[in-house]
Amino acid sequence: MALYAIAPPDPHADRRGEPSQISVPAMPLARVKQLVAAIVLAFSAMLIFLAIDGLTMDMRLTLAVFVAAITAWTILDLPDTPVALAGAALLPVLGVIDEDVLYRSLGNDIVWLMLAAFIVAGVLRQVGVIEQIIGRLLARVATVQGLFWVLTLLIFATAFIIPSTSARAAMLAPVYLGLAAAIGNARVNRALALLFPSVILLSAGASLIGAGAHLVAAGMLERLQGQSPGFLDWMALAAPFSLILSLLACAVLLRFFLTSEERATAIAQRSTDRAPTRLSRQQWTALAITTLMILFFAAQPVHGIGMPIIGIAAALLLTNERISGLSLKTALKGVEWNLLLFLAGTLVIGEALLLTGTAQVMAKRIVDLAGGSIAGWPVLIIGFAAIVATLSHLVITSRTARATVLIPALALPLAGLGVAPLNLVMVVTLASGFCQTLMVSAKPVALFGAMDPPPFGQADLFRLAGALVVPFIVLLVIFATLVWPLQGVPLR
Repeated sequence: MALYAIAPPDPHADRRGEPSQISVPAMPLARVKQLVAAIVLAFSAMLIFLAIDGLTMDMRLTLAVFVAAITAWTILDLPDTPVALAGAALLPVLGVIDEDVLYRSLGNDIVWLMLAAFIVAGVLRQVGVIEQIIGRLLARVATVQGLFWVLTLLIFATAFIIPSTSARAAMLAPVYLGLAAAIGNARVNRALALLFPSVILLSAGASLIGAGAHLVAAGMLERLQGQSPGFLDWMALAAPFSLILSLLACAVLLRFFLTSEERATAIAQRSTDRAPTRLSRQQWTALAITTLMILFFAAQPVHGIGMPIIGIAAALLLTNERISGLSLKTALKGVEWNLLLFLAGTLVIGEALLLTGTAQVMAKRIVDLAGGSIAGWPVLIIGFAAIVATLSHLVITSRTARATVLIPALALPLAGLGVAPLNLVMVVTLASGFCQTLMVSAKPVALFGAMDPPPFGQADLFRLAGALVVPFIVLLVIFATLVWPLQGVPLR
C-alpha cells in the first residue's frame, strides 16, 4: 500500500485560476475610534434634532454639545481640559447661554477655593512639613503591617488639606520612594505602591475639597436646591464611608498580597537610619496656619465667611517669604492650572444643562420610560446608581468629568423615581471616586505604576479592584439607605 503525503503549497507556484488571497492590513486603533465616534455623533444628532420632540432649540444644542464632550472624553480619549473648554466656549457661540456665564466660570467660588488650596499644598510641600510629620510618626512603627495601617491613616488625613488626588500623589511619592529603598523587598514594595494611590483615591471622598468632583456636585446642588453640604456636613456624611474603604483597601493588600511572615517583617531599624529633625520655625508656622484654615472651614456656618475667602487668606499668609520662604509668584507655578481650567469648563457645561432646562427634561423623560415599576424600591434605585457610577471610571477617566456627566444624566433622573436628590448626588459623586482598576483610570495610579522599575502591573490592579468593588458598592448602598437618613439626609 502506497502512502501519500500532501505537500505544502509552493508559494512561488502558478496559481492562475485560483482565487487570490489578499492580505488586508488591520485598521489602526485610532481609525477605529474615529469611525465609532463619527457613528455615535451622527446617530446622536439624528436622535436629538429629529427624533426627540418637545425640546427647544437651546435644549437640543446643549444636549448635542454634552454628548459630543462625552464622546470626545470616552471614545476618542481626547485630553480632558481642551474638550471641556471647547464645549464651554461653543455654548455661547451657539447662543445657548450668555458669554457672561463662560467668563464668570473662571471667577466661580469653586475655582478660587481650589486655587487657594493648591497654593497652600504647594507651600506645605516646599517646607516639607508633611514629610516631616510622616517621618516622625513612622519612626515608631516596628513592622510592615504597622507601617501599612499608620500610612493609611496619614494619607487619609491629607485629604482635608490638599485639593487634588494628583497633587497628593506627587507630594507622597517621595515618601514611598524612601520607604521602598529602606525596605528593599520587591513584594512588600509592590503592596506599598498599591496602597498609596488606593488610599489617596478612596480617602478623597471624605473631604469637600478632596476632589474637584465634590465641588461640582456641591455647585449643582446649590443651583438646584439653593443649598449644598458645607465642609463639616460633607465630612459627617462621607468621611466614615471613605475611612472604612481606606482601611478595607489596606486590609486587602496585607491579606492577599503579603504573607504572614512579610507582614511581621521588622522595618523600624531600616526605615529610620536617619532620625527625623525637629520641626523648623517655618514648618511650625505653616502647620499652624493650615490648621487654622481647616478650623475656619469647619466653623463656616458660625462666622459666615466663605471658604474661598478663608483659603485665599491662608494662601496669602503662607506665601509671605518671612513666614514660609516662598513667594506667591513661586507658589503659583505649582498650581495645577490644567485642572482649574477643566473645572471651569465643566461648570459651564453643567450650568447650561440646568439653565436651559435640559437636565430637568432628561430626568422627566427617563422617569417616564422607567415608569413606576421601581419607584417604590429606593434600595434598587440607589444600587443601580451606585453600580453605574462605580463602573463609569472604565469609560470616563476623569473624576470631575464623571460627576459632570452622571449628576444630570443619572442622579437627577433617578431622583424623579422617589429618592431625595441630595442622597443620589452623594451616591453618584462618591461612587465616581472608585477608579483604580486600570493604569489610565486615575493619575495617582499612573504616577506610582510608571516608576522605574514599575512596582506593580495591570494584573495587580485587577486583583485589587476585584476584591474591593463589591464591598465598595454594598457599603455605599448601606450608607445611603440606612446611615445617611439617620444623619438627616432623607431617603425619599
